[in-house]
Amino acid sequence: MLRPWKTIFSITLTAETTLVEQIMDGIRKEILSGRLERGASLPGSRILAKDLGVNRKTVVFAYEALIADGWLESKHKSGTFVSMNLPVLTKTVGNKLEQAVANFEFTSFDAFNVTDQALGPNQIVFNEGGPDTRLAPLKELSTAYKRVFQRQAKWGLLGYTNEKGNDKLRDMIALMLSRDRGLAVDPNRLCITRGSQMALYLVARVLIRPGDVIVVENPGYYAVRRIFQEVGAVLHPLAVDEEGLDIDRLEKLCQTTTIKAVYVTPHHQFPTTVTMKAGRRMALLALSLRYQFAVIEDDYDHEYHFGLGHKLALASSNNASHVIYISSLSKLIAPAIRVGYVTGPKAFMESLVNLRVQIDRQGDSILEHTIAELMEDGTMSRHARKVAAIYKSRRDFMVKRLTHHFKEQVYFQIPEGGLAIWVGFQPSIDFTQFKNQLAKKGVQIVPPSIFYIDGEPKSLMRLGYGSLNELEMEEGLRIMAETWKEIVQD
Repeated sequence: MLRPWKTIFSITLTAETTLVEQIMDGIRKEILSGRLERGASLPGSRILAKDLGVNRKTVVFAYEALIADGWLESKHKSGTFVSMNLPVLTKTVGNKLEQAVANFEFTSFDAFNVTDQALGPNQIVFNEGGPDTRLAPLKELSTAYKRVFQRQAKWGLLGYTNEKGNDKLRDMIALMLSRDRGLAVDPNRLCITRGSQMALYLVARVLIRPGDVIVVENPGYYAVRRIFQEVGAVLHPLAVDEEGLDIDRLEKLCQTTTIKAVYVTPHHQFPTTVTMKAGRRMALLALSLRYQFAVIEDDYDHEYHFGLGHKLALASSNNASHVIYISSLSKLIAPAIRVGYVTGPKAFMESLVNLRVQIDRQGDSILEHTIAELMEDGTMSRHARKVAAIYKSRRDFMVKRLTHHFKEQVYFQIPEGGLAIWVGFQPSIDFTQFKNQLAKKGVQIVPPSIFYIDGEPKSLMRLGYGSLNELEMEEGLRIMAETWKEIVQD
């Protein structure tokens, strides 16, 4: 048999790993590519060592290791060969990974719209209402982390902890909910999650069965619609007006259709920013009891309310026994701090926690303990008051400059809180063209169509102001107004 010594091996030695490992890896690659077939003879250790410029013992060690792993086999007085116990491999041409095609069935998930980060360099991003990470309390967070790691009991935080989340954090969140939002919550019925998105996913999996009818706001939060649909829900959109979800239409629907749940964002409706009025809140809860459906309350930015007094959560009512309450600390601190939470009826929460264990044994216990310390020493409440004042100022600036740049071409209600404004434009234009033209000029907006269940472009747009300072807002709005006028004139 012709020994393919010179034509087969192309091993380039580097300093990254040992010579033995590099030789082994090179031979394995030749076998997996099909160029070294079963039974193929390998060069003697002296010859290969000379070709590679290494010590013969290095090649001997590599051969012995490959024989022990079953890649090669040694025949007495005949030499070393590719093992006949390996399967027959087909020779590949080009990049094997690029050619590989999965021939098994799997569920295909569509890409999500990325609206909260720049899609290109030097972009001014009017996102859907994210916080400004430049305002995050990094010094306090770093100090708290350091304190946690300096404690004698720090090793306990590195093991498995309560699957519901850090005990101290659940206690502090329960206290905050009672003090600021009117919820009397047992910490044992709180589950900490990696952001509110995870909480929504867990709720959907536990609550919804294929074919269940779920009422959603329209316009509304596109991500939750996707989650509900993927667990088999039938979505029924209901309109939102200046007082929130249309409860009259909901009651008529209840009379003809069995509803499993209603998803609402009553504090600052997403995306319109309107606050659900007291009468509608009471009517919604009364309907939930009469028709036995769940209410999923997504209180995603409760801290940022600029009006007088506290706005209590829907779940704070005496009639809220069917409410599943979801919120997050991520918008208060920074998106990278993935701390959300969910509470609801006792039996429901037990099932949710059992599911959470299956997909995520526990959260980041060290982060959770650190956040609990910042809540306990008052850092979080002080930070909340500080940034709320900053965001209120930015809202006022956005309102003033929108009016200045667009004049009668825009209409909006000044939001009572939150980090975005819902703006209508007139006359109506091609918003896809508008978005693309802005992107070329370094300004990024959220496509208005994603908020509507039919996906059709509308003349209303959610402009986030929280993550932009006044200079950035001014420049972005100036470019936006110029581009708008160019399209209208065309």
